[in-house]
Amino acid sequence: MKASLVIENIKTLVTVRGGEMPRTGKAQGQAGIIENGVVAVKDGKIIFVGEGDLPEGIEISEDTVVIDGSGKTVTPGLIDCHTHLVHGGSRENELAMKLEGKGYLEILAAGGGIHSTTKATENATSQELYEKAWKSLQTMLGFGVTTVEAKSGYGIGSFETELKQIEVANKLNQDHPVDILPTFMGAHAIPAAYKENPDQFVDKLVNEMIPHIAENKLAKFCDVFCEEGVFSVDQSRRIILAAKKNGLIPKIHADEIVSLGGAELAAETGCISAEHLIGASDQGIKDMAEADTIAVLLPGTSFNLQKNGARARDMIQAGVPVAVSTDYNPGSCPSENLQLMMTLASLTLKMLPEEVITAVTLNAAAALGISDHTGSLEIGKNADIAIFDAPNLDYMIYHFGINHTDKVVKGGKVVFEK
Repeated sequence: MKASLVIENIKTLVTVRGGEMPRTGKAQGQAGIIENGVVAVKDGKIIFVGEGDLPEGIEISEDTVVIDGSGKTVTPGLIDCHTHLVHGGSRENELAMKLEGKGYLEILAAGGGIHSTTKATENATSQELYEKAWKSLQTMLGFGVTTVEAKSGYGIGSFETELKQIEVANKLNQDHPVDILPTFMGAHAIPAAYKENPDQFVDKLVNEMIPHIAENKLAKFCDVFCEEGVFSVDQSRRIILAAKKNGLIPKIHADEIVSLGGAELAAETGCISAEHLIGASDQGIKDMAEADTIAVLLPGTSFNLQKNGARARDMIQAGVPVAVSTDYNPGSCPSENLQLMMTLASLTLKMLPEEVITAVTLNAAAALGISDHTGSLEIGKNADIAIFDAPNLDYMIYHFGINHTDKVVKGGKVVFEK
């Protein structure tokens, strides 16, 4: 069998291999590291992963792309499983107001906050949104990311704007090397027109928007912001159950600020993931562990807002599979740098390096329902591979603030080189 691509002499090969189930507990910290590793690829799939030389039966021809991994760390392609990729505008003008101590409501009153992004997204053309998101995707790819989840959510009552975001995400998925998985998040905030009767907006989501998204196969997931002053537990339950009824996979922004019961609801309703979870209760963590709900933690958001992070250690100890993501968005985490989030997960959430790499590969893939074909380096899975100019995983996380990426392979082809 002739390989189309081979990475040889790899200093540190991080495989995270062992199937498609997300890692929990002690297993999350077992990343399947091989010294002096080698990986072989054919037809976009991995055909060998191991130590030393290629086995008999796998040949290198003059057409084979051979990459020298000397001094490098090779991992599965990173997966950013929680982003708000497609949006208009930016909110750097709010920085000075935040530093002056102005609160969220004051910034809203000054025309900032989520309403600023909503207006910018509504006013932007599809082409403008596409070009802005493309630039972000290029940045993400350069950090070693090969798959990205993209939420809508900046229509805030305007279904037309929500559809525009999702359509842009789907077009990017067709055009860009990075895989994009769209999530419908029409339940991001209560529109001003429905403030006095939010249940009426929930009716619209449940009876009109969600069925349309599902019928036209526009998104794979449906998300809801379950939080005090946004969608209640009961309203979130209605939205989640409607998503499931229509064939969408439910996710939930849970307990980001207040311990409202979002983690418990995620477990009760079978959400594939619960995200943020800074205020998750002990019971919520226990319920998530029993339900195999994946916790998607977002340390960059906590850092940017100068808030405490989620209780990653408690979650791992309880048996909750933990993923880590950027939460890239124009307000609370305007950063596409998943490598930085890996360092923050280590320094602020006290996650060990092998737990962190599992969180941005296999567990992140599981949070998107794609761990059967990506998220680890093993025979038969897609050849989505990141090559870092770092001698080992600890160094990569320890030496922060720079981009360690040397090359990125997507579907067996080199799509980024430093």
